[in-house]
Amino acid sequence: MALLIIGLVLFLGTHSVPMSPALKQSLVTRFGERSYKIAFWSLSGIGLLLIAIGYGQFRGSSQDVQLWLPATWSRDVAYALMLPAFILFIATFAPSHIGKVVGGHPLLCGVILWAMTHIIANGHLAGVFLFGAFLIWAIIDLISAIQRGAFGPLGSKPGTLKGDIIVVAGGCAIYAIMLVWAHRFITGVPLLG
Repeated sequence: MALLIIGLVLFLGTHSVPMSPALKQSLVTRFGERSYKIAFWSLSGIGLLLIAIGYGQFRGSSQDVQLWLPATWSRDVAYALMLPAFILFIATFAPSHIGKVVGGHPLLCGVILWAMTHIIANGHLAGVFLFGAFLIWAIIDLISAIQRGAFGPLGSKPGTLKGDIIVVAGGCAIYAIMLVWAHRFITGVPLLG
């Protein structure tokens, strides 16, 4: 459990720095833009690696108690909500009307959907730690971004029909890959079969 917690603190802590423009600016001023970005991505990468290792060790261990038995419908809800979550993930990087529908924050909205569906469909302590941490962080970051008037990587770039097609096609493709193969590869849990 310790590795998972350390990984979450590193990854989500690093990603929380932009919520405070004054803190981010002071770090950039002190260390320089390039050094800040190197540190940001290095700490994020280490955090993500520790999350993966820590979650893998924690899940299914004696510490990973089942807090509730997921309802039979929860898996269907997860299947249904993960498609729009993947579409929102892709909308972060392509100018689309879909990204604008969620206030210009498709990544955070996608993370919220991803985390909620996985909490509902799992019910074990490891999942509550992992997905709950991401859910809380994404909600706080979304509120912060709205208050600051901040947007994702695309800023206020207008959506296009071409962007909509790319976002929907890309989201559907990633959803299909995850459904058929990648979820089993990443987590060891098959979604089909």
